[in-house]
Amino acid sequence: MKRVPTGVPGLDELIEGGFPESSSILLSGGAGCGKSIFCLEYLYNGAREHDETGVYITLEEGPHNLWWNMQRFKWDLLPLEKNNKLKIYKFEPSLDFKENTNDQIQRIIDKAKQLSAKRMVIDSITAFSFWMDDVGKIRYAIYALIEALRKLDCTTILTCETTGGKNSISRFGVEEFLTDGVIQLLYTPPHRSMFVRKMRGTNHDKRVHPVEISDAGFQINSKEEILWEALRD
Repeated sequence: MKRVPTGVPGLDELIEGGFPESSSILLSGGAGCGKSIFCLEYLYNGAREHDETGVYITLEEGPHNLWWNMQRFKWDLLPLEKNNKLKIYKFEPSLDFKENTNDQIQRIIDKAKQLSAKRMVIDSITAFSFWMDDVGKIRYAIYALIEALRKLDCTTILTCETTGGKNSISRFGVEEFLTDGVIQLLYTPPHRSMFVRKMRGTNHDKRVHPVEISDAGFQINSKEEILWEALRD
């Protein structure tokens, strides 16, 4: 199986070298756990180290805020943006989102194809609930999106906002079954941690590891372990 190195320090050695190529990975966690930083680091290192175009589709936060937040890290972003190797797009739903879910999903797919993206982030699928009030329709939209992503030659992270507890995996109860991998980010102030819950075709690490966010970005301490019992429910 071909692997896509994540570029997130400490992660690849826990998942046999990287994400399975063309897979869809759910990255779930509560507020402040580091989801956006993790995703941007995945795209940044993919573009810088592997010359792979990365696209960040935000359904919530504007691109200016994301670029501003990245200024604290020691990342040389400007050349990548100028050369179209790392692009951030804000997608606003149309008024008929509920009736034309497939059209909206196609907009995301078309953007990835247009840039020949090898890496993509969709942040976040939780935003579907802002535009659709029927859980059944939301679940269908997520299913349709993931099925469309499978046809791309692109490895995608989909973020999901949860209540933050160790047993809170997704928002709608279906995402973890549809995606190829699930990574949970946990935050019990002042401590952050990471747990690979699922990774298809991978003999992944089964332990919880501490996480640090510094000027260098998101880093996982793969040598240390946090007991599951020490995490909040």
